[in-house]
Amino acid sequence: MATTLKPTHRVSFACIIGTDEDGNDKLGQAREIGAIWPRKNGKGGILRFDHVPIELTRGEGVIFINDVERGK
Repeated sequence: MATTLKPTHRVSFACIIGTDEDGNDKLGQAREIGAIWPRKNGKGGILRFDHVPIELTRGEGVIFINDVERGK
């Protein structure tokens, strides 16, 4: 029986929406933009984007990579 591979990580992006009183970046709400899928040989993963925000191409935000919770 073949097993179906599922993503190991979710990839999210949050835009920089301003700065706080100390000059630190303030981030908007993070949105999922892709996932990381395991390679069949077990070495590393493949990053696949479903959406690429224009702010990402300009360096105007932050990427978050979170583990996928298994068995829930």
